[in-house]
Amino acid sequence: MSHPIPPSPHRPAPGHAVATPPSAQVVWADPARHAAFDAWLAPLVAAHQLRPETLRPASADASFRRYLRIDSMHGADGANEGRGASCIVMDAPPDKENCQPFVHVQQLMAAAGLNVPQILAWDAPGGFMLLSDLGHQTVIERLNPEKPQDAYAWYQQATDVLLQWQKASTPGVLPAYDETLLRRELALFPDWYLAKHRAIAQDDKQQATLQGAFDAIVAHNLAAPQVYVHRDFMTRNLMAPVQDGVPLGVLDFQDAVYGPITYDIASLMRDAFISWEEEFVIDITVRYWEKARKAGLLGATSASGWGNDFGEFYRSVEWMGLQRHLKVAGIFARLTLRDGKPKYLADTPRFMGYIRATANRYRQLGPLLKMLDQIEGTEPVTGFAYGRM
Repeated sequence: MSHPIPPSPHRPAPGHAVATPPSAQVVWADPARHAAFDAWLAPLVAAHQLRPETLRPASADASFRRYLRIDSMHGADGANEGRGASCIVMDAPPDKENCQPFVHVQQLMAAAGLNVPQILAWDAPGGFMLLSDLGHQTVIERLNPEKPQDAYAWYQQATDVLLQWQKASTPGVLPAYDETLLRRELALFPDWYLAKHRAIAQDDKQQATLQGAFDAIVAHNLAAPQVYVHRDFMTRNLMAPVQDGVPLGVLDFQDAVYGPITYDIASLMRDAFISWEEEFVIDITVRYWEKARKAGLLGATSASGWGNDFGEFYRSVEWMGLQRHLKVAGIFARLTLRDGKPKYLADTPRFMGYIRATANRYRQLGPLLKMLDQIEGTEPVTGFAYGRM
């Protein structure tokens, strides 16, 4: 999950070099890596008309990757497919990050016609990459939770991009989002959120409750039709276009897999960082379902019946979202306790709200809801809406 840093309102016009403000200077903890970066960048300056003095942070990331922005004269005349006169540098230490999946998925998405960063240069052994810049503003920065009517068009664009990605799906090209991976992700919740964040030593009853819930979640999720899954498809990873007619840009796709069609729409509509009332969630989801059905992604005669019954599809989206929310609660706790990134844990109440609202709908998840209410000290759920938390 990346967090773009907005540009300064006093950003100079293209063609006017300016020293990077001290507050925005890039810090290198390892002098050897700094030297390696300078050596890698030097021959690219002329080839891509880069201006090294403008190098600055572009976004923070939940992983060990970081992204830097560097101005360029390339595209200053309005060319460069609407991407603007700057490039992005990915700094991914090779002992901590593997860039090969990023490159592989980028190629798949580009072939499917998605607006993804172009790879301009890549030092695989060193872990440096030069990318085209898709813009400075993410879709979430254009949204106001109090005005869903203004968000409608953005979500329609997002589902169109998602469908374009899913229609390109081919089995055996990406890692499988199988039972092993689903269960490994679910284990993050008891291992990190409960045991380490909440300091709860689970008794036999609690372990049995979690096991029963996890078994049901995995069974529901594995029943879904299989497509390409971005795995973090949300408005913070979608870039608002810098020119009319340019589709939304897609970022943070390196963890893509082949798995349940319900995952990305659940991720989009039950976002990690913004919440909507369920009326809006259903409105966008049903329109996505209609388009997915027409595209043949659901199968009108499938055993699930999802191609004929939106209710069945929506329930499956809820079960998929439940898996994601349990996983992410564990990830956010791990980011805080292991990686020293406490800002993510601030959004945990949103996830717990999603989890409890879904668990309240299904009788077999009653024990899970009761356990969570005891752990969190919360009152039983009394409504079905995904309120703003």
